[in-house]
Amino acid sequence: MAESPTARRRRLSIELKKLREGSSLTCAQVGEALDWSGSKVNRMETGSGRVQSSDIDALCRFYDTSDELREFLKSLARQAKVRGWWQVHGTGVPEWFNVYVGLEQDATTLRQYQCEVIPGLLQTESYAGELHTAGAHMRTEDIARAVHVRMERQTILARPDAPDAWFIVGEGALRHVIGDRAVMRDQLERVLRCAELPRVTLQVLPFDSGTYPVTGSFTMLGFPAPEDPDIVYRDGITDAVYLEGEHHVREYTRAFDGLRAAALSPQRSPRLIESILEEYSR
Repeated sequence: MAESPTARRRRLSIELKKLREGSSLTCAQVGEALDWSGSKVNRMETGSGRVQSSDIDALCRFYDTSDELREFLKSLARQAKVRGWWQVHGTGVPEWFNVYVGLEQDATTLRQYQCEVIPGLLQTESYAGELHTAGAHMRTEDIARAVHVRMERQTILARPDAPDAWFIVGEGALRHVIGDRAVMRDQLERVLRCAELPRVTLQVLPFDSGTYPVTGSFTMLGFPAPEDPDIVYRDGITDAVYLEGEHHVREYTRAFDGLRAAALSPQRSPRLIESILEEYSR
């Protein structure tokens, strides 16, 4: 699997930060030495600004790196400028969500808890369309683009190198009628089919599960390279939060483990979904 531009940009940021921290310098000190602003150095290290080949040359001379490392970093910078397949849909995919899609494409593990709606990677086209129509104001053509991207994203679950995906879904998300009963029947059947995929694990958190970690929906992404730390992702209507610190990852891992323990087993979860499906079929 070729890494996405988002993953390349993130890896470049990590490597540049490692070089600076290895020199025990602040962003302001590096910026002053290179006649840059400290904020420019910070933007390079956070992936919030483009890094030019000339910037890499200047930094590598300053840090006195090897030629091999300099060429590697320049290669990352070049590939980070390539547009991902999901970025050709314009306003159908907001900029803050572009980052997540790029990371999702390269993740080797995916842990997601959804308490209100069916996880995006398991949604049908009709269900996703209803959600986008009722959500933030979007033009009809942008809704179509957004739904198309969501459907394309789902192909990662069936790839030969599919991520190890673990979904915990609240019972309320299964019973909340989005669209109409026909939409929900198709949606629950889709969830059951996805649960049979070899790299997918699905658990339902039932109403009577007792006490469990109280948290909103979240996703944890893991990556193959040890240099790329896990990420916790939480989104809202107009923006998203990405948490990478060890403390955040540890606490969300603990919360996910608690939810997993409170939820029905992967063997019993389909039975509850099937019983709800029967109610929609009456």
